[in-house]
Amino acid sequence: MLKFALSRLGTFVPTFLGVTLISFAFIRVLPGDPIIVMAGERGLSEERYEALRAQYGFDDPIWVQFWDYLTGILQGDLGTSFVTNRPVWDEFFALFPATVELSLCAIVIAIVLGIPAGVIAAVNRGKFYDRALMSTALVGYSMPIFWWALLLIIVFSGNLGWTPVSGRIGLLYYFDDVTGFMLIDSLLSGADGAFGSAVSHLILPSIALSTIPLAVIARQTRSAMLEVLSEDYIRTARAKGLSPSRVNGLHALRNAMIPVITVIGLSVGTLMAGAILTETIFSWPGIGKWMVDSIFRRDYPVVQGGLVMIAVIVMVVNLVVDLMYGLINPKIRNR
Repeated sequence: MLKFALSRLGTFVPTFLGVTLISFAFIRVLPGDPIIVMAGERGLSEERYEALRAQYGFDDPIWVQFWDYLTGILQGDLGTSFVTNRPVWDEFFALFPATVELSLCAIVIAIVLGIPAGVIAAVNRGKFYDRALMSTALVGYSMPIFWWALLLIIVFSGNLGWTPVSGRIGLLYYFDDVTGFMLIDSLLSGADGAFGSAVSHLILPSIALSTIPLAVIARQTRSAMLEVLSEDYIRTARAKGLSPSRVNGLHALRNAMIPVITVIGLSVGTLMAGAILTETIFSWPGIGKWMVDSIFRRDYPVVQGGLVMIAVIVMVVNLVVDLMYGLINPKIRNR
């Protein structure tokens, strides 16, 4: 198992270097000058402009800028925001709990609904439930997040008035930020109605963000279950007189979970990408909205540091998924 884990860790270095290069180049190909954005177009003399370029290292050769950026990351320094003058590391971890809270709720919804939907569709292959569930999954996968999120806001917030439009909690509530997770902090505060307000603000963003992963998990579960249900040992289990729930739930689903776990792990990247649109539409104060605002402000350190941190998180999740393969199926360790 140790050799298997080390082999997976070996892919980290080239992936990490590739991500740092892409994040460094990405922000620099965008139109606009960060110096002008920071200082404003009015009243910026040529001398002041050149002084700011030298202060932030933009007058250095591009390879020197990349080397300084890479060595800073390796030393744990993601830089300092041009706009707020705060370390990128501090800003990231101040906003990260909001994104984690939203992503966890979304993936829980996707798993809790997606896996049973896939199992039901596989067991009822070609029947009404199969066609209905897979058609719904296809529609969910095809809908753009920004359109679906706006539709949810119009229906449930605008027309029905059931949920708030934006934010993480009502403006009437104020308490200390202990953990960064609004659901936990609202409970710890003891304020009457605070937890309910936090939950109501989380419902629509979670549904919008969970739609695509839910559809993918449902379709992958169905596909994996159909493959497993055709195996000889499943027919043997049925011939022994085992109940359908035991055959489908214990024997078939357990062996079908490896590709499903793969999809769940890959969904982390989808959630991070979807969070950018979801957080922007719902004014959710997380990493996604922070990154979008920083791109418009040409805040190089924030965009670069945010991309690297998100990539590292996705790589770690994929490593955990690979290790879970080895635990579920020992044969994979020898490959």
